[in-house]
Amino acid sequence: MEEFLQYLIKTLGSLGYPGIFLLMAIETTVVPLPSELVMPSAGYLASKNEMNIFFVILSGTAGSLAGAYVHYFLGRHLGRPLLLRYGKYLFISEKKLKRVEGFFKTHGEISVFTGRLLPVARSLISIPAGIAGMNHLRFSLYTFLGAGIWVTVLTYIGYLIGENEELLRRYTKEAVTGVALFAVGVIILYIIIQKHKKT
Repeated sequence: MEEFLQYLIKTLGSLGYPGIFLLMAIETTVVPLPSELVMPSAGYLASKNEMNIFFVILSGTAGSLAGAYVHYFLGRHLGRPLLLRYGKYLFISEKKLKRVEGFFKTHGEISVFTGRLLPVARSLISIPAGIAGMNHLRFSLYTFLGAGIWVTVLTYIGYLIGENEELLRRYTKEAVTGVALFAVGVIILYIIIQKHKKT
């Protein structure tokens, strides 16, 4: 792990902002290249004045958005026909599919935003959004906002802690938990607001 971290720092140092963009785009498409390593490494380089922290965050967020587009457009153009044809093997009926589509039409924004803050979901949430035909601009906005929060938190961990692997692991785990709790809090608040609107 220590060797990989050093290698990643050197790679980002040589590739610069396009490297951050590319690695985060790859990470968003479920390739096992965790953002928990990429962004703190870039943050560490920013702490040494080898990179600008604003452009580090912007590059990472833009890369996440680019990766999310891959799943979004796959879901939008291939997802529904494939599920209608093969969904029965996954116990997904057309009725269930319509229910998912209806849910995203009503709650798509909050689902995409909070999904970008949760482990695993951050890579997969774009697929149902695409299948449901979520408005492209709204998808982009809420993906950018959610990814921006996650990328910013990870970047500042690297910026403040540096390349200490043990501390990076500890604070990254705490960040994952903290951001997930924040997402759950947003969901609860959203549910309360929605119930209040109905009364």
